[in-house]
Amino acid sequence: MIEINNKVLDLINSCEKECEEQFKEIERIEFENQLKVLNAFNSNRVQAFHFIGSTGYGHNDIGKEKISDVFKDIFHTESAFVSPLISCGTEAISHTLLGILRPRDTMLCISGTPYDTLKNILFGIKGRDVGSLKDYNIRYEEVDLVDNDFDIKKIQKAIKKYSPKMIYIQRSRGYSLRNALNISQIERVIKEVRKFTKAYIVVDNCYGEFTEELEPTDVGADLVVGSLLKNMGGGIAPTGGYIAGKSELIELISYKMMSPALGVDNGSYEPGYKAFFEGVFVAPHVVAQAKKVVVLASACLNKLGYITIPKLGDKLSDIVCCIKFNDKNKLINFTRAIQFASAIDSDSVLEASDMDGYEDKIIMASGSFNQGSSIELSCDGPMREPYAGFLQGSLSYAHGKIGLMNAISAIIDQYD
Repeated sequence: MIEINNKVLDLINSCEKECEEQFKEIERIEFENQLKVLNAFNSNRVQAFHFIGSTGYGHNDIGKEKISDVFKDIFHTESAFVSPLISCGTEAISHTLLGILRPRDTMLCISGTPYDTLKNILFGIKGRDVGSLKDYNIRYEEVDLVDNDFDIKKIQKAIKKYSPKMIYIQRSRGYSLRNALNISQIERVIKEVRKFTKAYIVVDNCYGEFTEELEPTDVGADLVVGSLLKNMGGGIAPTGGYIAGKSELIELISYKMMSPALGVDNGSYEPGYKAFFEGVFVAPHVVAQAKKVVVLASACLNKLGYITIPKLGDKLSDIVCCIKFNDKNKLINFTRAIQFASAIDSDSVLEASDMDGYEDKIIMASGSFNQGSSIELSCDGPMREPYAGFLQGSLSYAHGKIGLMNAISAIIDQYD
């Protein structure tokens, strides 16, 4: 049973008052995004029969076509491809990179080194041919961020030097100790990049959808890629990923996913699409709930002396709160307490372990209804200094608040 510590509850209640103005802004953005989603449903005349799945080749799969049209309108793009056959965001990004890039092309990442799980896609595995960009003789270059913003001068030099086919931006932080890149920053850098190149601009949009009124494709990005186990699935979609942008790029990526003979018209999903329609419909609200948890966590942990990214008052462009514990045991105890406050697998005792695609041992709390669903309340972190934990998600603010209280109780001695 979760017991409420009154001293921790007092702390939470006090911090909630400090968060009121930011909560109002979150609710304003939620309203704008809910209106956008509703209009996408209405303009595409979504009907109950679109929930029906398909079998075999999946030809004339009206559900798949309709959910893709809805995403296309949400992101204001020429085309979109939404599929439950994409298992996660990393897979969607892999298909995107290998679908667009060819041998001797160059990919230039302008947001620093991508998160751990992409490294095998970029560089492969030493001594093995696994079909990475490196194995296909596709060049990868990067430009680091400076003070959590794009380094325009170095980006310009890199574009002139490498003539990249793709400019890549990772919007969220991964395990980097930085804020997510906001839409204003992305818009500004795209305008600068367009002065020097016609390269495709691709944004890893994971964790960022519906956190602001606009998406990267509204400010000039050619393509956005993401997971339905994060924001866009609303905690309801059981699997899946999406890619939205220019039609020519979606077509190339579909050939990589399926085959050059088939493309997006192939692929069936017999269980049907109701969960995907319902998931994206509730997503603006669920994202808003998760953002409120981020704000509350920042306020409380700042008051207790911890450095958090973001800090209270920062503009939010993802659903993640990074907490620097500077203490291995506090990272472990905080994460275990989040697991204990989960609806599923709450009795699991977490241990740091090796995970596919990560360089360090990872401790991960994810007592979720859908495995790996990071729009649900979760927390994870690599076992390396400064022993930072990454708190994210929550289907409801109340659950996030309870989880946060339980986690604070686990790390603050004077509240024991």
